[in-house]
Amino acid sequence: MEVIVTPSSGLHGEPKIPPDKSISHRALIIGAISKGTSVVHNISRAADPNSTRSCLEALGVRIEDFDSGVKIHGKGLRGLNKPSQVLDAQNSGTTMRMLAGVLVGQPFESVVTGDASLQRRPMERIIQPLRLMGARIYGTETLTAPLRIFPSKELHGITYELPIPSAQVKSALLLAGLYAEGETVVIENLQTRDHTERYLGLETERRGMQRVIRVVGGYQPQAQVVTIPGDISAAAFFLVAALIVPDSDIVIRNVGLNPTRLGVLDVLLRMGGAIDILDLRESGGEPVGVLHARSSSLRNVPIPREIIPNIIDEIPVLAFAATSGEGLFEVRHASDLRNKESDRIAAIVNNLRSMGVEVEEYEDGFAFEGPVKLHGTVLSGCRDHRIVMANALAALRAEGPTTILEAEYVSISFPEFWSELRKLTGQSSVKS
Repeated sequence: MEVIVTPSSGLHGEPKIPPDKSISHRALIIGAISKGTSVVHNISRAADPNSTRSCLEALGVRIEDFDSGVKIHGKGLRGLNKPSQVLDAQNSGTTMRMLAGVLVGQPFESVVTGDASLQRRPMERIIQPLRLMGARIYGTETLTAPLRIFPSKELHGITYELPIPSAQVKSALLLAGLYAEGETVVIENLQTRDHTERYLGLETERRGMQRVIRVVGGYQPQAQVVTIPGDISAAAFFLVAALIVPDSDIVIRNVGLNPTRLGVLDVLLRMGGAIDILDLRESGGEPVGVLHARSSSLRNVPIPREIIPNIIDEIPVLAFAATSGEGLFEVRHASDLRNKESDRIAAIVNNLRSMGVEVEEYEDGFAFEGPVKLHGTVLSGCRDHRIVMANALAALRAEGPTTILEAEYVSISFPEFWSELRKLTGQSSVKS
């Protein structure tokens, strides 16, 4: 699918953003192994969480839809059924990695695979620590998917310091820790998003610059009633669009404002973005609020290494925001971007160059000077939802029309992206 985006004269309105994808994954998985029936309002219906749901249903979990969410009939820690088929995570690395943490504790064999993109993504980062716990989990010769998991005689708790910041790896180990003998301790040198420990109510502590999370084997999660807030990662695309397109003024309601997810807001505010945070409150253990964004004159700022883990998904959109900012924009220490749905460093660099930006590419990032004029062109979506959406924002301030290829991949996280963007631009700037 192709979408043509032309320059916009301003964005106005209140876009509806999708429910938080990260929390939706966790609500489904933790609800499945909880005792009792969990009721989850405002759950994401995007492709990635749907992959998690399909895998859980193949494991015998009954999930019922209602207008605003789902009821998950929990089967307890050890009530899952042996699947009659290979579990397919499709394009969702979160599904594969987090579900592996549950499957290593089951008394049956299972296989988890995914699409061609997911089968290229590294799985050693979960295989190695799960094996240290006694799990029998195997990948291909290059330690990628499909993952084959066999019953273990006994899992045991470990203390594990994450070599690479990763909320998915942390979550896999904490979930596996529910099935392990003794205590499992995960140590982070750079804090990642903390939705799993919040949802499970786990003990955490600070040890100098490190963050320590503990889970005791045998702990049985209980059913919950929760409402999932809007996804800050999705909201970031509209925030940036409002900042970089003249005569824009938008309001985004019900946004999740978890402190471990606010790196993108911090960067945009330091760049001079006119963003107000209003009506801050708590819902279901997560901070929630309203964001008001207006057109702004931006200046590019250094990106500290320590916040990279918490803006890793937003770097594509920040890169295009920086094309309108004054000064050097440089991203380093972000090599994990090459292991996402696409090689996002290469995708960002290639698309910026196609629009006329002189970019220097590094193994772990990229750099360029702003502000720069962008020229309409044909941009590859790289079969990556975040690259597609970032391309759309760049096109709004480019000279001339821009054709965005593989535009359908927004369905991975934000199925309504194009319709919401049309509303904000008065229908005129976005044509399929």
